[in-house]
Amino acid sequence: MRAIIKQIPNTITSLNLVSGSLATIFAIDGHLVWAAIFICLAAVFDFLDGLAARLLKAYSEVGKQLDSLADVVSFGVAPGAILFTLLEYSLFGNNQAIQDISGKWLDWLILFSAFLLPVFGAIRLARFNTMAGNDNFFRGLPIPANGIFWAAMGLMLQSEKYADYLPLVYTTKNLVILGIFMAGMMVIQMPMFSMKVSSLSFADNWYRYLFLALTILIFIVFGIYSLALVIFLYIILNAIYYLFGVRF
Repeated sequence: MRAIIKQIPNTITSLNLVSGSLATIFAIDGHLVWAAIFICLAAVFDFLDGLAARLLKAYSEVGKQLDSLADVVSFGVAPGAILFTLLEYSLFGNNQAIQDISGKWLDWLILFSAFLLPVFGAIRLARFNTMAGNDNFFRGLPIPANGIFWAAMGLMLQSEKYADYLPLVYTTKNLVILGIFMAGMMVIQMPMFSMKVSSLSFADNWYRYLFLALTILIFIVFGIYSLALVIFLYIILNAIYYLFGVRF
């Protein structure tokens, strides 16, 4: 029975991997809403497997490596597929099978820039798995945040409410810049605060409470489409904290 219980976290991690795989398939086919849904579902499973491991005291090196492999797919490869499809829309106006794309060499270079997301995401996780210590903050953007950002980008493209503004955001230039920026943020060594707390003291957690307050405000204004803005807010606040020497 103990052996079975120890496999519960790994089973949940496997569901993360399945969700990420489905998100990738939907993204390639141009179904970005479904891709976004499965990335968000993968994020839920990513949270639950760690929670289950703590509650059941079922830690293992296999589970740690499996979690990273699942995260590469769900929050690296699947977002890369979303960006690839978004770049297709911006370059050619439609989503098509890769063998039917008749672009110039520059078009292919632009499309392949989407693969920076899984590559840099894998580098980030490899670093994380080899780092010693038990810091209560991240070094660089956590890869699930990258996944949620691109899930939100896929969702917003389907929004009728903000349809007038979308052509200004989803240009080829903007998408390439965002892709390079988000990939770089995953491997940057800048400290970024974690939402894990050891106490509810305002003095110890004021920067987290500020982030939560601003996040709630953004959600009130923009609803589900605010997810990308929340990730940007997280990055900007951490950059400000870093410049002003705030210690986590």
